[in-house]
Amino acid sequence: MKLLLFGLGMQEIIVIALIVLLLFGGKKIPELMKGLGKGVKSFKDGIKEVDDEVKEIKEVKEMTDEEVMSEN
Repeated sequence: MKLLLFGLGMQEIIVIALIVLLLFGGKKIPELMKGLGKGVKSFKDGIKEVDDEVKEIKEVKEMTDEEVMSEN
């Protein structure tokens, strides 16, 4: 048996999808997915910003290390 997502098989995913469909109805699901997509995009943008800041800090540290070494 193949594990698909978080240790869930195909039958479990189908049951979860049916429960979601019953709870929210067919009209609400696209809105939910749109919101989920925006949330994921926002999260990825936040991670990218953090990565950019870390790179910038490393570059500044390398530059200051080079300056200190050139003074000695």
